[in-house]
Amino acid sequence: MSSNATAQLDYRALAERHGLKASGTRPTLSVYLRQLWGCRHFIVAFSRAKLTAQYSQARLGQFWQVATPLLNALVFYLVFGLLLQSKRGVPDYVPFLVTGVFVWTFTQSSVTAGVRAITGNLGLVRALRFPRACLPLALCLQQLQQLMCSMLVLLAVLLGVGLRPTPNWLLAVPVLLLQSLFNAGLALVVARLGARTPDLAHVLPFVLRTWMYLSGVMYSLTDKARHLPEVIQGLLPLNPAALYLDLMRFALIDSFHSDQLPAHVWLLALGWALVVGGGGFGYFWMAEASYGRG
Repeated sequence: MSSNATAQLDYRALAERHGLKASGTRPTLSVYLRQLWGCRHFIVAFSRAKLTAQYSQARLGQFWQVATPLLNALVFYLVFGLLLQSKRGVPDYVPFLVTGVFVWTFTQSSVTAGVRAITGNLGLVRALRFPRACLPLALCLQQLQQLMCSMLVLLAVLLGVGLRPTPNWLLAVPVLLLQSLFNAGLALVVARLGARTPDLAHVLPFVLRTWMYLSGVMYSLTDKARHLPEVIQGLLPLNPAALYLDLMRFALIDSFHSDQLPAHVWLLALGWALVVGGGGFGYFWMAEASYGRG
């Protein structure tokens, strides 16, 4: 063995003896989770800062947090509700639509923000050492905080059209928890993909728009799929976005009954949340050492 190789082995042994590790190595999953928990205050502060800065240049400021999904709901009502008559056969169409738009916007915004989580914060990634999962998770938390403001408006809409609070309204809490876990996993997946392929951010809006039309945001998915093959009719309700939309409608709207939900809907919603949430986290962690390089 050459003297250079012997010296390198000695240096490596010396570094390991004093707890030093190679730069840019991926920590074990348990260590990574502890590091992430240690950064929980940073995640909350970063999400609040992003939320405050989002509309800082607009005169109406944070008002746009609720105005944007409301205006989307109004446009969808004019196009789908009135022009295309999608409201036929859908009782309480206004709360049906507004609930769908608000809940879908949560998923859409989480994915859209997640895909730029690394590429949009390269200065931070390259300057500081911290678990990179903090960034997509903070952006998902930002969207959840924005949804909380929208939910107040949604409750006002429900009360305005004559619906009254029932014990079912409490089901909105577990629905949001499951959807938040699902969204976080999805944001972690697209964050890793977006870090490697920045062009994904330009393709994603078309994918999300297609997904929205397949999720029954503006119309009853069951009614629209009635003339499709039975296989497709069986698969469409298993769409995770449609599951969370319909569960929220079931929780908040009296006229949306349990027979409109697919069988084992809560198990399906839990399964999607655990598989995508846990799988997305593992998928992102596996590339931890590569973020911000190149």
